[in-house]
Amino acid sequence: MLCACSPQQPTVQTPRPVHTVEISYDNARETHRYVGTVQSRHEVDQAFRVGGKVVQRQVDVGQVVLEGEVLAVLDDNDYRLAEEAARQQWAAAVELARQAESDRQRLTALKADGSVSAADDERAQTNAQTARATAEAEARKLELAHNRLKYTVLRASRSGVVTTVRFEVGQVVPEGQAVVSIANPGEPEIVVDVPEDHLANFQKASFKASLASTPNETFAVLLRELSPQAAAQTRTFRARLKPLGTRSLPLGATATLLAEREMTDSSVAVVPASALTQSSGQPALWLVTPAGDEAVGSVELVQVTVLGYRNDEVLISGPQAGARVVIAGVQKMAPGMKVALPGATIAETTLQQAAR
Repeated sequence: MLCACSPQQPTVQTPRPVHTVEISYDNARETHRYVGTVQSRHEVDQAFRVGGKVVQRQVDVGQVVLEGEVLAVLDDNDYRLAEEAARQQWAAAVELARQAESDRQRLTALKADGSVSAADDERAQTNAQTARATAEAEARKLELAHNRLKYTVLRASRSGVVTTVRFEVGQVVPEGQAVVSIANPGEPEIVVDVPEDHLANFQKASFKASLASTPNETFAVLLRELSPQAAAQTRTFRARLKPLGTRSLPLGATATLLAEREMTDSSVAVVPASALTQSSGQPALWLVTPAGDEAVGSVELVQVTVLGYRNDEVLISGPQAGARVVIAGVQKMAPGMKVALPGATIAETTLQQAAR
């Protein structure tokens, strides 16, 4: 019997498929996100300048009011009585002043012929001056009583929208307690709290913001105010940012602020953290050297310089721009190992390797 034989074919190593990214250098940027709210730049708390029982409430939250419009009214009976009493005291003081002035004039006429002494004339002049001063003081008291009566009506100090109402009809409110807040919707701002360790970088950043209702729509904002003192409870610094240009924002809406700044003046490359490994205790990456048509390549371990870290990324320098780096399975790499680059099938790479 005859047997056909052929020379033994060498075993072809199947290239290992890998995921790679291309090295690209640019200025490194650091981005932080802060969640804040939309508030008005000017929001005024309205309060009664006198205390009393509320008998009228004429506003609700969300209502637009104009400057001078009545917001609420207190019971003014006691203040009317006080004004009337002050008016009567003023009238009595005016009559006493008139009488004292008449006495002074008579004594001055009698002093010419010696009927009264100089002391009596001086006393009459003093009494007249005192009576005039008393009448003027009572006039001021009447004016104060009139003002306190007028303060029982709370009027809007500026035009805007009512954001808060803190009282009800029948409630007794003290003098100076804020009962209504009015905000100007034409000047919205985004308010965020900045942690202490972010403060220095925050001042050098550029900002963009978006609303929770439209997360894909961002707009530029400018830092207008940064508190010089941290809040006692949270130890954060309050920052207020205004939109560039005229932009209407709903008051109270949730906003996301993006603060971005350049970390270094030199160009760096950003690679996934999964690509980083070590060589002799130093950070390194597996670089792929393409062979011919770039469907197959071999890997080599190259040391790099790490310039910084992000959540899942590493900032590095060293490899040339355009080089490809293995980002998955770096633990299974070995120097000179054949790998299949993205876009090539295992069959194709095996045939190419066999052809070589």
